[in-house]
Amino acid sequence: MIYMIEDTINGILMGSIYGLTALGLTIIFGVLKVINFAHGSLLMVGMYAAYWAVALTGLHPYLTLVLVVPVMFVFGYYLQDIVIQPIFRAEKNVREPITVIIVTTGVWYILDNLTLLVFGPHYRTIQVNPLRGRMLEIGGLMISVPKLWGFVSAMVAAAAVYVFLQRTRMGRAIRATSLDRDAASLMGINPYKVYNVAFGIGTATAGIAAVTLVPFYNVFPTVGVLFDIKGFIIVVLGGLGSIGGAILGGIIIGLIESVGPQFMTATWTEAIVYGLFLLVLFVKPAGLFGVKYDW
Repeated sequence: MIYMIEDTINGILMGSIYGLTALGLTIIFGVLKVINFAHGSLLMVGMYAAYWAVALTGLHPYLTLVLVVPVMFVFGYYLQDIVIQPIFRAEKNVREPITVIIVTTGVWYILDNLTLLVFGPHYRTIQVNPLRGRMLEIGGLMISVPKLWGFVSAMVAAAAVYVFLQRTRMGRAIRATSLDRDAASLMGINPYKVYNVAFGIGTATAGIAAVTLVPFYNVFPTVGVLFDIKGFIIVVLGGLGSIGGAILGGIIIGLIESVGPQFMTATWTEAIVYGLFLLVLFVKPAGLFGVKYDW
């Protein structure tokens, strides 16, 4: 029984990190109305940035947030501004330009292969890591400390994004643009600047997820693919454009992956995840926590 409780807790913790990786994806979709296929690669870039920040400066892994998050925000801001924005301008009469999907797929391949070229295929881990393998014992239960910090980071990041969108001038501009780009433009909002900021926030959120993963997860050029697939499943499961849905969807996936192997093989566990994904698409395409409006 105690093992079941441990698996449930650790499933919730890991699921919250999955939700954090999907949070940036759902922010970008909620505003730009396009799916960013390069999101996993942006997570990978964040993981390499955190790894090298620790390796070169000796910082505590979580202190790299002060370096990684601003760098990732700027990277996402200008990636949208330089690479993606010209497509929106060229197809300004199209609500959801499909060409952006092709471009983000190209960015995915460029980032992954460029990283492979520069750093090689080697798996990298932080050598001096005070968090790797650390467990917290509570009443006989063993809880992973890095995953616990990941859970806290996910909750804080989701709350911060929600408050930003609800309480700040730029947040209200982002919500207005997500609902009706043309109407927002008539109110004096520059939708292209809003897109840049939203993409930057989504990328910075991926940077937070990257920092929480580095203490216990290997860093390699294609690591983003693993989380990219889960991110898409979580976004569809939780609801497109839903912040809370991203976190809750991630926790559901984490629970299935953690508790499922107690009753079946890992292969069947993966099958259940994809089966749930297809079921939601058929029964409730808006997602379990989808709402009428994007925000």
